[in-house]
This record gives sequence, C-alpha cells and structure tokens, in this order.
Amino acid sequence: MCGLAGVLASAQLLASQSEILRAMGQQIQHRGPDDEGLYSSDCGSFGLVHRRLAIVDLSAAGHQPMFSPDQRFMLAFNGEIYNHQALRAELDKVVPQVWRGHSDTETLLAGILHWGLEDTIRRAVGMFALVLWDNKQKTLTLVRDRAGEKPLYYGFSQGAFLFGSELKALKAHPLFQGEVDIEALALMLRHKYVPAPRTIYRQFCKLEPGCMLTLSLDELSLGHSAVQIRRYWSFAQVAKNAAGQPFSGTDQEGLQQLEAQLSQSVSEQMLADVPVGAFLSGGTDSSLIAALMQKQASQPIRTFTVGFHVPDYNEAEHAKAVARHLGTDHTEIYVTEQDALNVVPSLPQLFDEPFGDSSQIPTYLIAKEARRHVTVALSGDAGDELFAGYSRYEHSLALHHKLSSVPGALLSALAWCKPVLHADVWRQLDKLTGQADYGPLSNGFARVAEVGLCHSFAGLYTQVVSDAKDPQRLIRREPEASLFTEPAAQHSDEQRLAWMMLTDSQTYLPDDVLVKVDRAAMAVSLEGRVPMLDHRFIELAASMPMHFKRRDGVGKWALKQILYRHVPKALLDRPKTGFGVPTDHWLRGPLRDWAEALLDTEKLKQQGLLNTALVRKYWQEHLSGQRNWQYMLWNLLMFQSWLEAQG
Repeated sequence: MCGLAGVLASAQLLASQSEILRAMGQQIQHRGPDDEGLYSSDCGSFGLVHRRLAIVDLSAAGHQPMFSPDQRFMLAFNGEIYNHQALRAELDKVVPQVWRGHSDTETLLAGILHWGLEDTIRRAVGMFALVLWDNKQKTLTLVRDRAGEKPLYYGFSQGAFLFGSELKALKAHPLFQGEVDIEALALMLRHKYVPAPRTIYRQFCKLEPGCMLTLSLDELSLGHSAVQIRRYWSFAQVAKNAAGQPFSGTDQEGLQQLEAQLSQSVSEQMLADVPVGAFLSGGTDSSLIAALMQKQASQPIRTFTVGFHVPDYNEAEHAKAVARHLGTDHTEIYVTEQDALNVVPSLPQLFDEPFGDSSQIPTYLIAKEARRHVTVALSGDAGDELFAGYSRYEHSLALHHKLSSVPGALLSALAWCKPVLHADVWRQLDKLTGQADYGPLSNGFARVAEVGLCHSFAGLYTQVVSDAKDPQRLIRREPEASLFTEPAAQHSDEQRLAWMMLTDSQTYLPDDVLVKVDRAAMAVSLEGRVPMLDHRFIELAASMPMHFKRRDGVGKWALKQILYRHVPKALLDRPKTGFGVPTDHWLRGPLRDWAEALLDTEKLKQQGLLNTALVRKYWQEHLSGQRNWQYMLWNLLMFQSWLEAQG
C-alpha cells in the first residue's frame, strides 16, 4: 500500500521540481512511511513522488517508481495484485524473466511490457491506483481498480495537470487553485459524500472505478478536452453479462461455488510479508471473512472490534462471542464521548473533502488500534451491495407499494402540506391512523408526503437515502443534478431490488464505504483489504438468482448459509447495528459547543454559502429534541469543519 502524486506541465512551470514533489509527498507520508521515490522525466515536464508502505518484498527491490530495462516506462503503483505470483509463472512460460525481487510492482511492469497495459490490468486480481509514464511517447496513463478501493484524483490548475492519491497532495503544489463546487456540495449534503467523478473542488475530479485515463504532453494545452477516459470494467456490464448467463445450478451447488471463490480470495489476500488481521463487528460479513481466514490459518488470527457504552450501538459483545467460537486472538476497544471529541477536529485533514458518514470515527479508532498489532486488515465490506443486505431496500419496496395504493390527488395534497404543517401534526396523523414506521427517517404520513410526487422509483430511492431532502434550500441554489440514473422499466420487486443493489455498488460503495475504509486505515499506515471485492467473486455473485440474495424479505441469504457452516446460527441471528455512532446524543452533549461554533449565525452569514436561517432552525429543533436531524446536521458540520480548515 502506498501513496503517489505528480504533475505534468510545460518545462518552464516546473522550476524547483524536486522540492515541490517532496512537499506533495510529505502530505501523504502516512500512506507510505517506509520509503520515498522521486522521478523527473528527461524532458522536464513530468514529475512524480511515491511514498511506500512495504507489504510485499520489503527489500529495496520493491522501491518505486520502477523502470523498464530500457528506461522507456516508469510505473508507480498503489495497491496489491493478489495473483501476481500466478502472473509471474505465466510470463515465465512465455518469455523467461530475470526477476530482481518478488514485488507485485515488478510483476505488473513485466506484464505491461509483454501484454500491454490494458491486457495486464484485465488479468490482474487486486486493488490499485497506478501511474504509467511513457518517456518515448510523452504520454501519461492513470488507472484505477475495478471497484474503487484505491483513490486517484486529477485536474488542471494554471496550465498544470496535477494528480495524486489524496487531494492534500495536490494542494501542496504551488499551482493548485481550488474553488468550491456548489453542485458537489449539494450532493454531499444529500448523500453525505461527494460522488465521483466530482470532488469538492470544481477544477478537480476523481478517476472513476474501472477506468483508465490517458493524457499526452503534446495536447496538455487543450486542458480537459485532451483527457481520454475509457472504462475497462463496470458493475453495470457485470450485471448485464450475468443476466445473459445466470447461474442455473442447485442451491447447494451455488453455495459451494460462492464459498470456494471467497475462500480463494481470502487466501490470496492473507499473503503478505507483514502481520495480517481482520476487522470483526460480529455481523454476517465480517464474521464470514474471519471464519474463512481462521480456517486457513495455522494459528489464531488477530481480530479487532469497536464497542460503545451506548447499548443500542454496541456490537462488541456479539463480536467477542464469534471470536471466542472461532478461536481468534481478539482485541476490542470502547469508544467514549471523549474519544469522539478528540478525533473530530482531525476529520477534515483525514478525509480531504467534506465527508459525513459518522462511522468514520469508530473506523479510524479501530484502525488505529489494529495498526499496533498488524499492518494489513481484511474487512467484510460489500456484502450488503452484492447480496441485498441493506434494510433500506425492504423499506423502499414497501414504500413503493404503499404509494401505489394511494390516490394521486391525495399524494399531491400531502406533498403540498409537507413544508407547511408542523412535525407534531404529522406525528398525530400517524398515531391516529396507525401508520407503520417506514425506516429511520420518518413515519407513515410524513414519509408519504416527502416522496409523494416522485415520478419514478429512482426518485423514491433518492429520497429514501437522502439526509437532506432539499439540499438546494440549504445553499440557496437551483435543484442539483440527480446522482442516480433512471432505471429501465421495472415490473417486479426483483427488478427494483437489482437496480438498487447496482446503484449502491456504483455510488455508495466506492464513494462512501471504501473512502471511509481507505482514509481511516491509511491515516495510520494500515492496509485494508476487501475479499468480497475480488472481481471474480463479484461476477459470480452477480450471476446468482435473486433468491440467493433475498428470501422472505431478508437479505444476504447465501452469505448467511455459508457462515452457518462455521459459526452457530444462535450467535448471529440478531438485529444489525454496524459501525453507527450516537451522533444525535453527542451533538446535544459533548460536541454541542463545537457544533455551535461552526453553525454560528454570524459565521454562516459571513461565509455566504449556506441558508443561515434554515440551518439555525434545524440546529435549534435538534437541540430541543423536537426533531432528530443528526444525519443532515453531521453533513453540514463536516462541511463547515472542512471549510474552516481551509483557512
């Protein structure tokens, strides 16, 4: 695991390049504390810094950037190629190689020389963000892994093309200029993250997962129009291929194939020249990964969990029971209010962009504890997206059916009343009519009023997953563009469920879940690995019929059946809480003064970005206990905290 950053510019813009590159590298030293590598091209127009966290081949033979024997190609690589030994064997059969070491970087470079870049990437199993410079053609290529585990940012500023693993590295370049993208801010307030390809800066982008970017020095002056991006893999194409060739075997055959592939993925991701462990929440996904690791290990594996002193948010006892059954060497830490208070000021620096997933706090704290014992930690992320695990899927389907039975005139009337009637009125309506609760956001009538005028299932789902229902009101702007693409005609719950899973895999997974894991882990120089994001497992899971994913309204059926082979069902069947944190309580308690300072009326007016009166209204309603606005307020506070940190 590593970090990288660089610049492509006309030669006259790159005076003192070595000092500049070192300054960029210092900003991401946490991603690679073990080694530093600098490179400037002969033409003087391209420069790169690489920070190394040594995981495979700890010797100098793994130093980066790495060069082809003829010095034409320079490769800098962040990530891991889990099948690189198999790739080496394949290369040796074709053309016997003279290997200098046993790093996967060297394997990649040899593959590029023999097969070409895109073919090598398609053969590779792993997570990566890489940079390839062709010193002959004067062409730069950036590549990001299929699912988006490793980050890669880029953009133009004052004639220079800047790129890197984190935005803070780009900001260290003297040519960096960044203007807040109001459209990105609106999306962040709604979804709690800035979705790719946007960043919080109008001039800069995220390279999307499964994409390759190419830019020639000769066309640099053309700016963004000269950037060529092509997609070599996508969840959408995987879903399309799976629909054409679905799995047709029995339940037992399907479970056997899934367990075999996931076991192989876990086995490959356990390979390292440093200590390896696992995050364990006690839920289905993390317990399954830990079980498959322990089954293949010769001694107890290290597992780590985080707990809270607030009972509704605490899974530590469940994780301990699973760890005891599996026989792992288990460590647990408990997060206190003071722990949260200590971490919060550092969040803008850790995440670079406004990021509102409050589970960032325990994720960082458990990563910090794990790093004291291991250098690599496997996690169970992606099970919810691949096997329909989120409760919001069931809520959305239920709400869709409810709306379908309500007359259009009543929906219109409810939608008109929503911003007019007081919250207490809606609660009384729900109480009088016995409306069911449709999830954590609000109750029956108010919920119907919020989504009543949605003209599609995509619109309904957007509202379900939105923290701020009308973010444009918070920033006094026109409505923002929709993040979700409109699905094709959907005639069944199965089709709607497949669309939600695909949408989350393309948005929430890479831009929230994986950002959180990457930044929290790399902040303490810990490499996170996600076995369920092995593209072979993704493609196999996609081919499975929907009843492998959801049965009787419950998700992750197949994963649970596999897990029951290793852990007693009694230890697992319980409501899930995950890594949620009690921000509603914290904002009324230990974080109140911090929040009040960021939401100060005069400060908001002076900044001129947010609707001061509306923000203060939400804040006062939350403090009084009248409404629980914790999710929307946390997004606002993360933006305000980030903005203040910009100076």
